[in-house]
Amino acid sequence: MTSFALRPVLAKAGAGLFLAAVVGTAAWLVFSGGCPSAAGPSAGSGASAPDAAGSRHEALWWTPLPGGEVHCTLCPNACRLGDGQIGLCRVRQNIGGTLCSLSYGQIAAAHVDPVEKKPFYHVLPGSRAFSLATPGCNLRCLFCQNWEISQSYPWEVATRTVSPEEVVEAALQSGAESIAFTYSEPTIFYEYMLDIARLAQARGLKTLVVSAGYINPEPLRALLPHVDAYKIDFKGFDPVFYENLTGGARDPVLEAMKIIRESGVWLEVVNLLVTGQNDGEDDVRALARWVRDNLGTDVPLHFSRFHPMHKLANLPPTPVETVLRARRIALEEGLQYVYTGNIPSDEGDSTRSPRSGEIVIERKGYHVIRNRLVDGVAPDGDPIPGIWK
Repeated sequence: MTSFALRPVLAKAGAGLFLAAVVGTAAWLVFSGGCPSAAGPSAGSGASAPDAAGSRHEALWWTPLPGGEVHCTLCPNACRLGDGQIGLCRVRQNIGGTLCSLSYGQIAAAHVDPVEKKPFYHVLPGSRAFSLATPGCNLRCLFCQNWEISQSYPWEVATRTVSPEEVVEAALQSGAESIAFTYSEPTIFYEYMLDIARLAQARGLKTLVVSAGYINPEPLRALLPHVDAYKIDFKGFDPVFYENLTGGARDPVLEAMKIIRESGVWLEVVNLLVTGQNDGEDDVRALARWVRDNLGTDVPLHFSRFHPMHKLANLPPTPVETVLRARRIALEEGLQYVYTGNIPSDEGDSTRSPRSGEIVIERKGYHVIRNRLVDGVAPDGDPIPGIWK
């Protein structure tokens, strides 16, 4: 089970108010939003939601149906739930004809990370991001790195109830310049993310979403005004791969990336290369061409190395050369900013000016060694797109 790392992070930051709620022994808080605080009936999966499951907060993006059913319209799963049933995400439940979020305020993991770890390479280089997650996910990736929290119901993992105000206060006291919604899938704690993002921006913090992008267009468009940067973990260009290894579909994610790009919110894309599954030259070239033609040559594309994990622990790690080859292919297809992750690579770690090829942000792993940009402009006069202040 993923350890809950708020105690050392926030003790050092001195965020007393947050600590009282997160690591103290206070009773569970209940956020009233139209959802009953009592436990609901059995979930559709056969699991039950005990009294200690946490907060119940009325969800956004759903419609009532005859007979007390509800239709969740947040993501392409489009769950139709009878009374007491819980959606595929494990955190949205029909309680008495109202769709309720079971994960609102239920933090399962929180850390202060380098923003490069998300990874964002064109957002406040060298800064720190206050990163958090609740349980649950609307996909079932066989290679999930954080499956202990993403594939769990809220009552199956250790969580603490923390209000949006306390999250923002803790982020400010930690010295972070941004709040990142990450680790599991932020889409499924949409309401909590939205409330935090509104408060964070009002206090001068950037808001970063690290997501698989499996979300419907209208909820995404409503969220984007409160987001500064979005990173999409794009699983693979082959739609059969998407279905078989994630339980989702590819095309809604392609649409989400286009919507983000058109909105003006900063976008970066990551593709985890899974050994023998989505790492072929044709797959990589098709993805690079799609990014070039639909998002633009200046959208950063990251290729990351797979390590055996979750239900694909039988596969070997992706060969380093495969990741380096993917970067070369994307550059051949005209993308200007292509990076590599989970491998040591001088070429794939640093940002270069497309005009001169000079390194303008030098990195070693997650660490910025040197940043030569001035207000986003390289020494050779080439403007580099991103969020620099």
